[in-house]
Amino acid sequence: MPRPRTHDENLRLKLLDRAGELISADGPKALSLRKLAADVGTSTTAVYSLFGGKTDLVSALFAEGFRRFGLRMSGVTLSGDPVEDLVRLGVAYRESALADPHLYAIMFTKSVPGFEPAEEMSEQARATMAPLEETIRKAVADGVFVGAPPEVIVVSCWGTVHGLVSLELNGNLPDAYTVSPAYETALRANASGWLRR
Repeated sequence: MPRPRTHDENLRLKLLDRAGELISADGPKALSLRKLAADVGTSTTAVYSLFGGKTDLVSALFAEGFRRFGLRMSGVTLSGDPVEDLVRLGVAYRESALADPHLYAIMFTKSVPGFEPAEEMSEQARATMAPLEETIRKAVADGVFVGAPPEVIVVSCWGTVHGLVSLELNGNLPDAYTVSPAYETALRANASGWLRR
């Protein structure tokens, strides 16, 4: 009878989540493969077996972050109303960031000095924004949004969402700011600003 596989997907995900937490809390220097293995209750052999070395582990963190993010973004039910759809996509973006804050910085900032995702990984990351890009391109093509280049609108919408989410994750929002309703109001105002009058 074959021996059960101990270096399975469940262990892989536990290691990724803990590695992201270590980097998020104390920076990339906190990521010791020995500490990571001990924290998860496994061996460094398991870490090497699943990921190779530290560089491959960071690449896997980047890929896993965007895999989870892509599932949330592609899971949004679009209504055909571009303003409403941009709000829904923005809410999914925030939900993803709040669910995996330990992956967010690796995905969207240079939190690990020297880490550059391979071109294929960068393309997969960009593909997660397809629902946002498609919604905006269609709204421009249909004359619902102003005739600005769609890329300008995409970056504006992304910047608004990313800025608000980053402020929230870093604890920089004022106490009086009730996040969920204010966040959706800001998204709706930004999206409505692109409507053709």
